[in-house]
Amino acid sequence: MIYSASAFAWIGGTAASTGVTFSTTGVLGGVCYPGLTWKSKTAYLAYGIWYFVSFEVIILAIFIFCYWRILVVVRRQAKVMASHDDAEVGSSSTQANYLNQMQSNVIKTMSIVTVFFTVSWTPMNVYMFLLVNADNKIAFVQSTYYAVLFIAFLYICTNPFIYATRFDPVKRVLLRLIPCKKNTVQPAENIAVT
Repeated sequence: MIYSASAFAWIGGTAASTGVTFSTTGVLGGVCYPGLTWKSKTAYLAYGIWYFVSFEVIILAIFIFCYWRILVVVRRQAKVMASHDDAEVGSSSTQANYLNQMQSNVIKTMSIVTVFFTVSWTPMNVYMFLLVNADNKIAFVQSTYYAVLFIAFLYICTNPFIYATRFDPVKRVLLRLIPCKKNTVQPAENIAVT
């Protein structure tokens, strides 16, 4: 599943951007304009709506659905642990506390990831949507584009750190990936007594 999701992300993103870029790139007055020469305003509008729905609305829906399912599983596990609480008071209550902590952690992480995604990607998606639907009332400004693109890419760079700080299993896997040389032998200190 992980490999198919990775392949879909790379192939789907490349196909979506390449198809649009090749078909809408033109040279006007010796200057190349990638993605700005559309054959009709209707095609441009349809692409803008599709892009906004695909890369903003559907992604948020996937976040909410997947985290909701994780939360349902954690709650179900907490109920199972609570039912065993009568028989084994010590270990079962510890597991129930752990599951309650995990449930709280999932809710906090879901909120952080969803809000951070919304805050970082919405400016880019809204800017592109306004460019498409403004009937040339809004000009394409490169500095604005790069500023909102930087904010969007900031999410991509910081997302692994959100998970690493929120979940111990992710933290352990990431720490194993960091190669570091550890001294196994402690240097002996020579203390001279005079």
